[in-house]
Parts: sequence; structure tokens; C-alpha cells
Amino acid sequence: MAQFYSEITDYRTAKDIGIDRPEKKEILYNIPPTPEQEDFIYRLMEFAKTGDATLLGRAPLSQKEEKAKMLIATNYARKMSLDMRMISPEYSDHIDNKASHCAQKISEYYHQFQAQKGTQFVFSDLGTYKPNTWNPYSEIKRKLVEEHGLLPSEVRFIQEAKNENMRKDFIKQMNEGTIRVLFGSTEMLGTGLNAQKRAVAIHHLDTPWRPSDLAQRDGRAIRKGNEIAKHFGDNNVDVIIYAVEKSLDSYKFNLLHNKQLFIDQLKTNNLGKRTIDEGGMDEKSGMNFSEYVAILSGNTDLLEKAKLEKKITALESERKAFHNAKWSSKNKLKNLCQLAVLGKERVTSMVADQKQFLSNIQKSSDGTILNPIQLKNLDSIHVETIGKHLNKMDKEMNTRGEYRSIGNLYGFTLLIKTEASMRDEFDFNINRFFVLGKGDIKYTYNNGLIATDPQLAASNFLNALYKIPSLLEKEQQKLQENQKHIPTLNEVVNSKWKKESDLKDLKLELETLDRKIKNSISDTGNKNDEVAEPIIEKEQRSHLKI
Repeated sequence: MAQFYSEITDYRTAKDIGIDRPEKKEILYNIPPTPEQEDFIYRLMEFAKTGDATLLGRAPLSQKEEKAKMLIATNYARKMSLDMRMISPEYSDHIDNKASHCAQKISEYYHQFQAQKGTQFVFSDLGTYKPNTWNPYSEIKRKLVEEHGLLPSEVRFIQEAKNENMRKDFIKQMNEGTIRVLFGSTEMLGTGLNAQKRAVAIHHLDTPWRPSDLAQRDGRAIRKGNEIAKHFGDNNVDVIIYAVEKSLDSYKFNLLHNKQLFIDQLKTNNLGKRTIDEGGMDEKSGMNFSEYVAILSGNTDLLEKAKLEKKITALESERKAFHNAKWSSKNKLKNLCQLAVLGKERVTSMVADQKQFLSNIQKSSDGTILNPIQLKNLDSIHVETIGKHLNKMDKEMNTRGEYRSIGNLYGFTLLIKTEASMRDEFDFNINRFFVLGKGDIKYTYNNGLIATDPQLAASNFLNALYKIPSLLEKEQQKLQENQKHIPTLNEVVNSKWKKESDLKDLKLELETLDRKIKNSISDTGNKNDEVAEPIIEKEQRSHLKI
């Protein structure tokens, strides 16, 4: 598939075509669960095992809901991670919940880039803004205003832009720095918004399902025209992913990251491996029961597995790039060595030609270099006559693409060749004149085209010989340039990838961890066969094979 994709597409990233945009600096911000979240995590695990919905404060599951039990469990876990008040209004605020941590980070960037009026984007597809209703967007804004001193007018929600004119006004205010923080979902804020001029940070309160959605979010600031990042932020934009420990946040983000690496490698036909582990979580069926319980219980094996796979994918990509570079260097080295041999031969020939020219030069009594051309079928040494005869050959002669000798000068053979050309969509023939040197080198003046003036026409070959020193100098410079790169390319061709042992160790570590996880999941599944039905109609692990 990767090979086929490369045949039908010409894939180029912004970096490939030299678009000047900031780099992304990802920060995974881990947050310890609050006591209320700890309690609810236990309830979620019991719900996943028993299907008792009353543990979550809701009515018992219907028959239809029973089939989607793990999707319900996954959605509750996502809401719980974002804010407990997404589960029930009976829960209260907490100093260590995600909203508090996010408000604190936003405030830090706000004050750090106060002089530049740096702006920030905050994304969440859960708990979006609704007027006169409690939601995480409004809660974070409240904390920013009441606890961190931001003005209400500086914190806005894209959902407030009810029409296109209001949307354009929001973009304008973001680029001017009037709005400093803008909240939105992937759908409403993630595309078609060029408000990157002052962007310094992106905050992900949740992780979307698809890698492309995350890329779209990041693209609001990782974009050409971000002036503050370029001039005041080392051309970096911080991308903060908020993850509550013992929740699905980190695991989901790492799975998404691995998928994106695989997709990028597929598009560039640079796959380090042929299989990607997609994990047991998707937006239609939720998450695999055993993995769900393992993660929520604080078992870090699955998260470590995702991290290991991420490292292995990166190293395999690096190894593939190394071998590609080695192969490319080998071809370049072969080409340069051939050019060096040819270059030495040309230099030797030009030196001999220059020596021949200088040793045969004839001068008049006043020191002027003579032009003793001898043309075939012309018994004359007069410049005017020679020039006219050359013009006649230029008009009448046709060598049918072959070089033909027409005379000599200072021991050099003079040649003419008829070549096909085109002008204004019409074909025609053109004659070019050469001086033949050693090693089949051919010297020309005015690209071999003869002048209509007889005296200038007669001087064509002598002028070509005058060019030998400058041509020799260029050839020597080219030879030196080619030879300069040969030692470096030799080093690359003979080098070995130094991280092979690291990759081998990581793969062994992954194999050991895989066996541990499989045994753990198998044990968990056996213990709960009587109370937990298989609720995801797919394998525990789906694989996309290339």
C-alpha cells in the first residue's frame, strides 16, 4: 500500500517545501486524580465488571445499552477526567481538577507574553460552551477572571460567534491581541481559522479520536504567519495535553501519536514496520474491557507498552532514514568518483591543449597574435576571404548531425556540425563551429555560432582557444569540489547505525511486557466471565497491515 501510495501521489510536508512555520513542542501534563475521581474510578471498574449502572448514579441499563456497555464506560471515563461535574451537578469544584490546572497554565502564558499580547487556543470536544449552563469552558473562564486577573473580554468561546461576520471579528481580535484566549471544539475551532499571528500555546483538555483532528487543532498556531512564536518564542509553540493519572487520557494520546507516526511513514513510503497496533479503543464501541480495567486500576503496563511502541517506531524510522541516506550516499560516491576520473582526464587534456597553443603561437612584428587559419578547399590566407568562406559554409553546409573537419589552426582541427533546432514552433537547422582538442574536448566561442561579419567570423576559432585558461580553471575547481565530498561520503557508506542494540533491547522489553499484559488480561477475563459479557464485537487488538 505504501509503495502504491507513493506511485500515485507526490507527498510533501510544509517542512519539505520550506514553509516558515513554528515547531511543535508537545508537553504531556499529568494530573493526579482528585479524591472524588479516585472513588469514581473504582465505580467505573465495578460497572465494567458487573454492568450495574446504578454505581454511576443512573438507571439500570436497557437491553440495547447492555450491548454498548463499554462505550458507556469509556464515555463516562472521558467525562470524569475532564470534570466530575460532567457526571453530575452534585459534585463540586476542586483545586486539583483539570480546569484548575488548565487555568493556571493559561495564566502563566498570559503573563509571560503580556508585552506581545500572546494568544492561546483551548480545545475540548466534551463540555462545550452553552449559555446559562454550567460547562468546563465557562468554569475555566471563571477561574481565569476571578483567580488570575484576566478581563472577561479577553476570554471568548468560538460558539459565541453566531454568524460569519462575528467569526471574522473573533479572528481579527485574536490577531490584534484583543482576545487572548479562545475556546472551541475541533469541529468549530480546528479548521478555517487564521488567527495564528500571536499564538504562543495550545491546550488540549481532551484528545480527539483521529490523528488528523489533533493535527487540525495544532494547525491553528503551528502555521505560517505566527509572528510572536518566530520573534519571541524561539519559533516554538507549546502544545499542552492534560492527562489525569489512572484515566484513559495518556493511553489514548499515545495511541493517537503512534497512529500519526505510522500514517506519516506510509505517506512518505518510509515505513519502519509493516504492522501498527491500533489499541482497543474507538469512538463507536469504546474500549476493551480488560484493558479498561487495567488502566483505571493504575496498572501502567498498557501505557508503558504504548510508550515503548512509540520509541520503537521512532527508532525504526530513524534506522530506515539512516539506511536510505547510506544508499543515497553510495550512489553519490560512485557518481562523484566517476566524475573525478573524467575531471582529471579533462584537466590533463586542457593542460596539453594550452601547452600546444602557447608553443605554436605566431606573432607579427608588433607582437600581435596571428590567425593562420587553413581551410580545406580554400587556397587563401586573407582574413576577409576566410570569413566569407565560413559564412558560405554556415548557410549551405549540412553535415546531418556529424562533426566534419574543415581545416586547422595552430595544430588544432576545426570542425563544423549541423544541429536541429526550433523557433516559434518551426524546425530548422543550425551550424556550429568547434576547435577539437585532446581527449575529444571541443572549444567554442559564442556557443559555436559564426558571426556574419567576415573578420569576426575568421576570429571565431582563435577566440575559442583564448578561452582554454578560464575553462581549465573552472574544470579544476569542479574537480576539487567533487573530490572534497568523497571522504565524507566514504565515511557515511562505511558507517554503521549505532542504535541497533538499543532497538533490539526495546523490542525484547516490549515482548516481555506483551506476555505480561496478555497473561494479566487473560486472568482478568477468566475471573469475570460470569459477570462481564464480551461487549466489543472485534478482537482485543485490531491490526492494520500494510
